[in-house]
Amino acid sequence: MKNKHEENQQEFLFGKTNYTFLLIGVVVIALGFLLMSGGGSEDPNVWNPEIFSFRRIRLAPTTVLIGFGIVIYSIFKKDKNN
Repeated sequence: MKNKHEENQQEFLFGKTNYTFLLIGVVVIALGFLLMSGGGSEDPNVWNPEIFSFRRIRLAPTTVLIGFGIVIYSIFKKDKNN
């Protein structure tokens, strides 16, 4: 028979490692969006080629996709003790 403390204790949906990977994935996604920001021009009549830099075209979207991959992995990862 369970005591009152065990009955009131809630189980989390994921384990500690799942939440750790989820947090890492969200931070990587935020980093990717920060890498995409900036490069604007004060004058709309002046063309700024910085918008097509390697950082904004290749690095930032790849970082965001890696972050989404980590988040998906954290959702599907199964704990060993379950």
